[in-house]
Amino acid sequence: MNVVWRNAISCLRIKEVPQKYQSSCHPVAPLGSRILRDPAKVFEHNMWDHIQWSKEEAAAAQKEVAENSAVRVLLEEQVKYEREASKYWDTFYKIHKDKFFKDRNWLLREFPEILPVEQNTEEKKTRELRCDCVKINSADCFYGMNCKNSSVTTGAQSKASTNIFSLALDDKEHRREPRRAELFPGSKATFRILEVGCGAGNSVFPILNTLQNVPECFLYCCDFASGAVELVKSHSSYRAAQCYAFVHDVCDDGLPYPFPDGTLDVILLVFVLSSIHPDRMRGVINRLSKLLKPGGMLLFRDYGRYDKTQLRFKSGHCLSENFYVRGDGTRVYFFTKEEVHSLFCKAGLEEKQNLVDRRLQVNRKKQVKMYRVWVQGKFQKPLHILTS
Repeated sequence: MNVVWRNAISCLRIKEVPQKYQSSCHPVAPLGSRILRDPAKVFEHNMWDHIQWSKEEAAAAQKEVAENSAVRVLLEEQVKYEREASKYWDTFYKIHKDKFFKDRNWLLREFPEILPVEQNTEEKKTRELRCDCVKINSADCFYGMNCKNSSVTTGAQSKASTNIFSLALDDKEHRREPRRAELFPGSKATFRILEVGCGAGNSVFPILNTLQNVPECFLYCCDFASGAVELVKSHSSYRAAQCYAFVHDVCDDGLPYPFPDGTLDVILLVFVLSSIHPDRMRGVINRLSKLLKPGGMLLFRDYGRYDKTQLRFKSGHCLSENFYVRGDGTRVYFFTKEEVHSLFCKAGLEEKQNLVDRRLQVNRKKQVKMYRVWVQGKFQKPLHILTS
């Protein structure tokens, strides 16, 4: 087992895990500490943290994006990509199985909130007092009274998006009565986690391995690609007693989850939201926020604006502003931290962390440098509902 995860289990057993909601304070140097201080040593490691871009590098990235997004995919093709999104991802997993992505053994380091923390009465009182002192509603968030998405959509673009959705929706009726509370999977657990867009299980199994000695925890995982869910359920480490994998389309607001609202402690949304059409993202976050308990956390990580992936797209792959389709039909969006803030705060969640993670990735053999940009956020459902 990875050293990081093994140490986490030891800490959990001796009750030395840091306070669960430690992310309320922004760390000085989050997400790694390998700093490039001497440019001559750039090829000594594969990755460098906290990279600062020069004005020239930022301008060059903006120019590349302007060029590769000048030609847009035809509307009828966009309709196809929206309607058949699950089909493209199913094909992806049939081809690559569980060999394409690496296990995310960094999850616990970046998101210690995944683990439950046993706290005594005094610690709970302290946390509740702190929450009372720093109550923040969506109107008083960091970016001011009016959270505005930095992406401006023109009337023509909005109309095109509406056409896409009206054409892409089929006639299937998904609305069903949810299961009774006493019957849902994991109903006896005291700490519940949901991973949205679980893929082949690259987050599921590191988490399960860590929680195998923590019976009060239960992990749900879902994906709208049925092939991905089958890969998870057929894995040798899958344990039905502590994990429930199911097919689910998070864009279908009428499709119930296999558990009641307000029952989750943690939702993990890692490199998933970017695959959803931008016009549907707000509805997805609003729905997910309802699943959280008061005080529950939504943990987010995804592609940031001007990541090397965005810069490498060729002309003709752009669907809309900062939204692209890959050669295999899967799609990807590139976020700014302002957009992330707006999406989650307008869903009634409180921002605990929201940062841009800029890194320099190098190919030492080919002597090539590549800039990676990710956005990471932690958002909490308020413990108390504020009234005006």
